[in-house]
Amino acid sequence: MSFDTRAGTRGGKVPAGRFVRVFNTMAARRLRRKGGSFMGFTALVLTTTGAKTGAERTTPVGYFPDGDGGWLIVASANGAAGNPGWYYNIGAHPDKVRAEVDGRTIAVAPQQLRGPEREAAWKQITAAAPRFAQYQEKTDRELPIIRLTPQD
Repeated sequence: MSFDTRAGTRGGKVPAGRFVRVFNTMAARRLRRKGGSFMGFTALVLTTTGAKTGAERTTPVGYFPDGDGGWLIVASANGAAGNPGWYYNIGAHPDKVRAEVDGRTIAVAPQQLRGPEREAAWKQITAAAPRFAQYQEKTDRELPIIRLTPQD
């Protein structure tokens, strides 16, 4: 399985820096305490291992149920030209990915969806959250969709 979606040449701006780190930390704490949503999405806390640093990284991410007990997440980065850092972290260390959902921390197996499977998931996601169609319009890269499947 490869996480090889290239960055695009155009897209929206993604806030970066200290403010974003503080905001994500506070949002992750809130999700851990109360669960629920984040910025209008049902959300989970995604933990990955840094592709370059090897350090653990946590990020709140909106998710959609996949119908088989797993979750679908989109590497949208608000329609930016580049993929979010967590996308590259998953690709570098797919065996070290965890999701915190409903008060549980679960080891997950990530899989990037492609072809008809991706198209079906994309229809489900944009029907539930039309905002994602707007993110896709901002950029010329195909927004990666990742299925997180709980591991035993």
